[in-house]
Amino acid sequence: MKRFLISAAAILPFYFVNPAHAQDSGVGVTVQPPSITVILQNGQRLADGLIFVAPKAAGLAGGTAPGPQGPEIVDNQGRPVWFLPITNGQAAADFRVQRYRGQPVLTWAQQAGFGGLAQGESADYILDRSYRVVATVHAGNGLDADAHEFLLTPQDTALITIYNTVQRDLSSVGGAGNGQVIDGVVQEIDVATGNVLFEWHSLDHIGLDESYQPLPSPATAPWDFFHINAVSPDKDGNLLLSARHTSTIYKVDRRTGRVIWRLGGKKSDFDLGPGVRFWYQHNPIIAGPDTVRIFDNESNGTPVLPYSRVIWVRRNPFLKTATLIRSLQHPQGLSAPSQGGSQALENGDTFVGWGAVGRFSEFDPNGQLIFDASVPSGYDTYRAYRFVWHAEPCTDPVATAQVQSNGSTIVHAIWNGATEVARWDVVNGSGQEGEGHHRRVVASVAWNGLDTTIPVDESLTSVLVIARDRAGREIGRSPLAAVSR
Repeated sequence: MKRFLISAAAILPFYFVNPAHAQDSGVGVTVQPPSITVILQNGQRLADGLIFVAPKAAGLAGGTAPGPQGPEIVDNQGRPVWFLPITNGQAAADFRVQRYRGQPVLTWAQQAGFGGLAQGESADYILDRSYRVVATVHAGNGLDADAHEFLLTPQDTALITIYNTVQRDLSSVGGAGNGQVIDGVVQEIDVATGNVLFEWHSLDHIGLDESYQPLPSPATAPWDFFHINAVSPDKDGNLLLSARHTSTIYKVDRRTGRVIWRLGGKKSDFDLGPGVRFWYQHNPIIAGPDTVRIFDNESNGTPVLPYSRVIWVRRNPFLKTATLIRSLQHPQGLSAPSQGGSQALENGDTFVGWGAVGRFSEFDPNGQLIFDASVPSGYDTYRAYRFVWHAEPCTDPVATAQVQSNGSTIVHAIWNGATEVARWDVVNGSGQEGEGHHRRVVASVAWNGLDTTIPVDESLTSVLVIARDRAGREIGRSPLAAVSR
């Protein structure tokens, strides 16, 4: 399974079956997705769409998860819709819906050693609405992609981040004359060809003295002075970059790489008004004219403020001032020492992923918390999103079944990634067409997750399941499966 993501064909056989009732059907694996706990749900007021997370080992740079990890789609009740386990020692990050060649696609970035230098080959993946890999993006020029950002542009290019160790004289900041430093790199890649269209290096434009990160011990270890964690376009086509270890957002000329302005940090080009000062931030996104929305961690392990927040900051380019116009905090005062992000939803809500805390939330336009959920203990998720997503797997549904001691049968209807299933019918497979008694439906239940359990009050020898949409139309049918005893 180490190379299961390399080609589309490698993804197709994946089914996800509860180990308690798995049988040797010749397809699939026995993996349960991480169980999402919904803490608060106000269904009438939530934005449309499913939730996209990527549970991984809590913490940074190579922790061990308590169970399977990988990109996962869930509904508002926390029920899994799709899950892909990653078993090659890597972790997925930045899992979301984007557009490629005019069509909605699933994307994520993947690496080992997330939060530090990539360990081994890393890559970014694009899947279509049938969960087939349609493109794989790698960093160019001999570098390895980092998983903090994988953003597709309307031009079908990808903006990615890279961490790369280089030799550098660090004596100007009290380090070794022959020290090592991690250069934060941005590349824009043409997805179809893999060509590098733009490349930016922090060491070419940012002074070492801008960093708040202490020099490492031992002195021979590479110093992560910058820690790039986001890149996204401004409305004029230039780029916004976020560097956690300088606590600064940079606007960069997309043609020359020149820094146009700095917001925050030691060399801010704007005077920061009351409440604007942010620390160790993530995920700055343009949110209106001269306005940026920022996930403000306020912690790098030691909190500055006792809570993380999402802030909207408006710049005045003439007066060179920055004003806080809105702020969101979790009612429980969650503090994320790493990771995190926010998303503006079409109905005016804001979706927030609390990074290392492992929580994700939705707030209405008045700042009221209307949804709150978490990944299991021992996991976190780098970012979290909500998107409308309609998908039809290129696989058929699967049925498994087992007779119970009381003579009843428990059936499991499994269709990983199918978003349009409203109900499952269970068909007694023992009757043969033409015998005078057609195969009959013996149970019908509402969809209840990618593995839906269906009790049948009779003993069966073989079954199949039929997936039906909200209009009652058949949209999928499993092969006939023998019932285990």
